[in-house]
Amino acid sequence: MTGQLVNKTLAIISLKAGNANGETGSNRLVLSGCQCPGVYMNKVYLLIGGNMGNREEALAKACMLIGEQCGELMNISSLYETEAWGKNNQPSFLNQALEINTSLKPLQLMQQILNIEKQIGRIRHEKYGPRSIDIDILFFNDEIYKYPSLTVPHPEIQNRRFVLEPMNEIVPSLVHPVLKKTIAELLEECPDHLPVVKL
Repeated sequence: MTGQLVNKTLAIISLKAGNANGETGSNRLVLSGCQCPGVYMNKVYLLIGGNMGNREEALAKACMLIGEQCGELMNISSLYETEAWGKNNQPSFLNQALEINTSLKPLQLMQQILNIEKQIGRIRHEKYGPRSIDIDILFFNDEIYKYPSLTVPHPEIQNRRFVLEPMNEIVPSLVHPVLKKTIAELLEECPDHLPVVKL
């Protein structure tokens, strides 16, 4: 069952089929979740990652649950592998960037993300420590939020190559609302030199 879940979900989320008009090269419309006709949809970018157990299965399950419980998955990057950031005496991480449309507000989305992490089995022991799944909100529309439990845009985007590489794959022209630079520009200037390998 585990292998079937991974293969089925990864097959869905990596699909790059053309539509009826012959368009190709899109990862769009992979899993549908909270559809609310007539409700304004927020465009949100997330980063998912993990370095414990079956990493591919954990990311696939995260994509599936996000699509079911948070909103509509609109785009998804390839998988990227990198050494652990912040505490390197642990296994390498797999990471993936997602674009979703959601009717949830920032703190509502954050709470739902925490619930999904728990469903996948995350237990928080230490900062930068090993984890089965980690889901971060990177951008929420082009808006800026500072709550005690959440800062958007994520304050470390420009310093983490493992964030910028998958984001650059799906939305290189996105402008950081605080730094006023595109993802492509931030990647070019990124001080993080840990290698990030596209799988």
